[in-house]
Amino acid sequence: MMKAPVILVGVGEIGSVLARGMLKIGHPVYPIIRGMTLSSAAESLPEPEAVIIAVGEGDIQDVLSSVPVQWRDKLVLIQNELLPRDWQQHELENVTVISVWFEKKPGQDFKVIIPSPAHGTHATLLSDALGSIGIPVNVLSSSAELLDELVCKNLYILTTNIAGLQVGGNVGQLWAQHEALAREIASDVLDIQCALTDKTFDREPLIQKMCEAFNGDTNHNCMGRSAPGRLARAINIADEADINATTLRKIQAVCADSQ
Repeated sequence: MMKAPVILVGVGEIGSVLARGMLKIGHPVYPIIRGMTLSSAAESLPEPEAVIIAVGEGDIQDVLSSVPVQWRDKLVLIQNELLPRDWQQHELENVTVISVWFEKKPGQDFKVIIPSPAHGTHATLLSDALGSIGIPVNVLSSSAELLDELVCKNLYILTTNIAGLQVGGNVGQLWAQHEALAREIASDVLDIQCALTDKTFDREPLIQKMCEAFNGDTNHNCMGRSAPGRLARAINIADEADINATTLRKIQAVCADSQ
């Protein structure tokens, strides 16, 4: 018997890896590309197995605001800089989230950094699909574990990107040569994460988890093209939450002076 289809919203590099895994375990994949509407697709495919939202961080809110009723309990989210507030503001509660710890660059196969944690109704589906192509997934047992994992991923992305604006290099060099700077940035980032989640976190385990990811690919470059935008967003959030973010502001000032 044919398995139920999986809808893929956004067919980028990471989305293509998810599609490959779903196809490997027998689920047909239907892509939703720019110019297509979710509502019209939902009329044709009202009962998919899952709906994977694989758009960039900048597009996620617009997509979530237009999810058809038929699909609201089918969602799988994979974006960076993701927190529960991002889906809860759309009254979406039953979502599956995976914190992706593999990368996929154009013209290259995926590269696993550490196992990717997932939580929600479709976490086992993700584990089966990605496991079929050699990507390990850690299925979490609680939303509290998921929150820690999402904060950890945000910590990794923001710390490395923002540090890269000042020192460049890769994550191995960052920790070996600029640990003090990395820790200062991480402290500011975690202040912001606490404000966004209204939670407090045991910080050192999160920093050690970040270091585990550093060790998973020490040659990973710190600064991607999104780094200036990430710093600007972090400063805006700090302003709104009345957070000092002293180190982030110093880096922003240095970047402004160099332009």
